Amino acid sequence: MNKPHPRELLLGAQAAQVRLRVCDHYSGVRARMEKSLELQAQMTKALGVCVFDVTLDCEDGAPVGGEREHAQGVAELVANSPSQAKIAVRVHALDDPHFESDIELIVAKVGERLTHVMVPKVESLKDIQKVHACLVQQGAKDLPIHALIESPFAVNNAFEIASHPSVQSLSFGLMDFVSAHGGAIPSWAMTGEGQFKHPLMVRAKLEVASACHAFGKTPSHGVVTEIKDLKAIKDSAQLAHQTMGFTRMWSIHPAQIEPIVQAMSPSDDEVNQASEILLAAHQADWGPIQLAGRLHDRASYRFYWQMIERAHATARPVPAQINALFFQNERPQ
Repeated sequence: MNKPHPRELLLGAQAAQVRLRVCDHYSGVRARMEKSLELQAQMTKALGVCVFDVTLDCEDGAPVGGEREHAQGVAELVANSPSQAKIAVRVHALDDPHFESDIELIVAKVGERLTHVMVPKVESLKDIQKVHACLVQQGAKDLPIHALIESPFAVNNAFEIASHPSVQSLSFGLMDFVSAHGGAIPSWAMTGEGQFKHPLMVRAKLEVASACHAFGKTPSHGVVTEIKDLKAIKDSAQLAHQTMGFTRMWSIHPAQIEPIVQAMSPSDDEVNQASEILLAAHQADWGPIQLAGRLHDRASYRFYWQMIERAHATARPVPAQINALFFQNERPQ
């Protein structure tokens, strides 16, 4: 008799949730967009797992006056990319005149090739409903929406925004959030370390993360402005993940991808501990066990299984017996 898989036994409704890649890499210049897609293909081949999305940026990437041409170029890149590529697009904000043309020129033509559409400056559930209506109109009703939370009002509405069925993830927009306070938040709160210390920043991030976890969505941490300071990147990613509950983070330079993936991955010690507990639980048909003087049951099994899932999704080595029992030739989404 086959034993139930941990996803079926331990996660319940969570088993149906999409496990997003831990890094979302943004690029808006044509040459950099092409290189980002090439890097994604190279790393996927080397690791056997795709660990980051490539989001082609129309909001900050398009030159003023050349928005339509930029959107057409993005659609062309998506259309000509390999079928296994994980590509998203950030469109202009809902109140921008180029929002609808982005949807028409990109989503309507290559929406089936996109993992999601990122919408900046989302303020309320009503905004999400309008975005979804536009997607439905263009034949993309099932395309997931990622919303960028960038103002105090949006933070206040984070739970309602996360509740919409089409919303898959919320991201926190650091610099616009600080700017929205009219000088009430100092500039040091935009630095890698400072953004984890100012009370308003901490509150906003916790609201976004909590809203996501309440509705089974993915909380994505925004940018770190120290582009080439890899220690600052990794430290920030670890703080975002370990102290604020974020399970995904933006990259704005190729050098940031690896530190983010490492920071969002469990350590070797964590993987070994989780594996030992899960193997013992599997042997006991998922009943309660004692291990190293501690009681474990399905509540703790769920925690350690999620850790193993994250290790698998970030190309972190797991014991051969874990692979044979639970993954075999499977690849994460």
